Amino acid sequence: MIQTLSLPKRFLLLFSQLPASPCPHYSPLLLLLPLLFLAFLLLSPPQPPHRPIQAPNLSECHPIFVSSASNSPLLNCCPPILSPPYKILDFTFPLPNSPLRTRRPAHLLDSHYISQYSKAVQLMKDLPDTDPRSFYQQANVHCAYCNGAYDQPGFSNLQLRIHGSWLFFPWHRFYLYFHERILAKLIGDDSFALPFWNWDEPAGMQMPSAFVNNNSSSLYHPTRNPSHLPPVLVDLNFHEFWLRNQSDENAHSVDDNLRIMYRQMIQNGATSELFMGSAIRAGDHPEPGGGSVEFVPHDTVHTWTGDPRNHNDEDMGAFYSAARDPLFYPHHANIDRLWSVWKTLGPKHKDFSDSDWLDSTFHFYDEEARLVRVKIRDCIDMDRLRYRYQEVDNQWINMIHRTKKKKKKRNIGIINMREKVKFPVSVGNEAVVVSVKRPKRGGKEEVEVLVIEGIEIDGTDYSVRFDVYVNAWPDDFKRPNARECAGSFVSLPRLGRVVNGRTNLKLGIGELIEEEEDYDEAVTVALVPRKGKATVSAVYITWLS
Repeated sequence: MIQTLSLPKRFLLLFSQLPASPCPHYSPLLLLLPLLFLAFLLLSPPQPPHRPIQAPNLSECHPIFVSSASNSPLLNCCPPILSPPYKILDFTFPLPNSPLRTRRPAHLLDSHYISQYSKAVQLMKDLPDTDPRSFYQQANVHCAYCNGAYDQPGFSNLQLRIHGSWLFFPWHRFYLYFHERILAKLIGDDSFALPFWNWDEPAGMQMPSAFVNNNSSSLYHPTRNPSHLPPVLVDLNFHEFWLRNQSDENAHSVDDNLRIMYRQMIQNGATSELFMGSAIRAGDHPEPGGGSVEFVPHDTVHTWTGDPRNHNDEDMGAFYSAARDPLFYPHHANIDRLWSVWKTLGPKHKDFSDSDWLDSTFHFYDEEARLVRVKIRDCIDMDRLRYRYQEVDNQWINMIHRTKKKKKKRNIGIINMREKVKFPVSVGNEAVVVSVKRPKRGGKEEVEVLVIEGIEIDGTDYSVRFDVYVNAWPDDFKRPNARECAGSFVSLPRLGRVVNGRTNLKLGIGELIEEEEDYDEAVTVALVPRKGKATVSAVYITWLS
C-alpha cells in the first residue's frame, strides 16, 4: 500500500536527505530551509482530521428506557449475541446483471403482488426471534440505532443516533435495502421490491388498502390511529393541536399537503444541509440538526399513523416501536424516493462530498444472516444497488405562491412582544416573538437561512413541536399552512437512555422574504408552541452556500 505523505512531512524528508557534511554552496540553502518550513506551517490552513462515524460494536449494546418515569421498564432491542470471534464482511454490490427491482406505489398494487408481499412478511414473522432476519429483530435494528442503545466507538459518553443529522437518509436506505433482500430471499424471488406509500400524491394520500382491509394479513397492524383509516386524507402537517381547534377533522386539503411538500422539498431544501441535515462526526454530540423532510412530513406521518390510545402513539408514533408496523417500510421507501427526486430539482441539490459523510459506517445483517459493514458511499447510486422507483407525478413541484404579499401595517402588539425577549428563552406556554437582523449577502449562490439554535427539549417521554412564522400577524398563528409559516420543529418521543444535548433547526427563508414588496433590514420571527416545551438559545439569520 502506497503511503501518502503530508506536505510538512515531505518537507522534512527533503531536509533529511541533504548531505550530512555539505559543500559550502549548500550553506545558504540550509539556513533558508528552516525559515521556509516555519513560514509554511504558519501560512498553511489547518487540515481537519478525518472523523467519520464508525459502526458500533454490536456486543456493547445497552437496554433503553421507554419512559422517563422512575419505574420505567427497560427494553432490550439489541441484536442476538454473537459468539466471538465473528466475521464482519465488507459490503459488496449486487451483480450488474441481477434483476433491477422496481418499487411501486402502494395504492397501485395488484392482488398477486399483495399476496407475495404478505407471504414474505409472514415468513419473516415466523422466523425465531434469535434469527437476526426475523421481523422482531428487524424492528429492533431501528430501535437500537434510533434510541441510543449504542455508543460511538471510542466515545463511551456519546450515543450513536441516526436521526437528526446527515446520517438519516443513508442509514434508512441501507436499512430498507437489507430488509427488502431478506424478504426476497424468503419467497425465492430476487426481483421482489418493497412498495412505497405515495402520500405526497393525491391518489396516495390515504393509508394503503393492502395494509388495512384484511386483519388476517401479515400487513395488518392493530396499533394504528382508528380515526385515520381510509378514506381519511393523510395530513402531512399533522398535529393533535389542529384537531382540537377545528370543527371538521378533514379541514386540511390535498392542496395543503402539496404546499407542505413544496415548502419542505424546495423552499427548505435549497442546499444539501437544509435538506439532508447537519454534519455529525466521530466525537460529536448526537442530533446536531435534522433536514427539512425529516421533521415534516417524516415525523408528522409517523405521528398521524400511530395510535393515540397509547402513551407515545405507539407503534408508528415512537421511534423505538415504529418498525413493528409493516407500514413503516413503505413510509420510509417514499422518504428514500424523495431523496432521489430532490437531486433532480436543481444544480445545488447534490449529495455531500465530505469524506466524513461518505466514509461513515454501519452494521447490518444480510439475507444470509451475515454481518455486513457498509459505508455511506456505497448507497448513493441506486442503480448499483439494483433497485429503482416507478415514475409518478410530483404535483407539489408547481405549488409555489405566485402572488406577491403586500406590505402590512406594523402591528404594535408584535413590536412590543419582540423587544422583551432575552435568550435563552422557553417555548412552551405562549408565542415567542423576536426581531432578527438580516446580514449582508456574501455571494450570489448563497441561500438566506433562519437558524433556531440550541433547542433543548424539556422532558423525554413526549413529543415536542413548535412552528416558526416570519413577518406574520397573530391571526396567522392559527393556520398551520399559512404562507408565513417557514417551517416546524418536530420531535417524536425521545426515549432511550439519558438524553443530553441540543439540536438546531435551519429553514430556508429567501423565497418567503422575497415575496415582500419592500426590503427590510430585519424580520419578525415567531416561535409558536404546539406541544411540549423546549428551550431555545438563539435565533439568527445567516447565509449558506
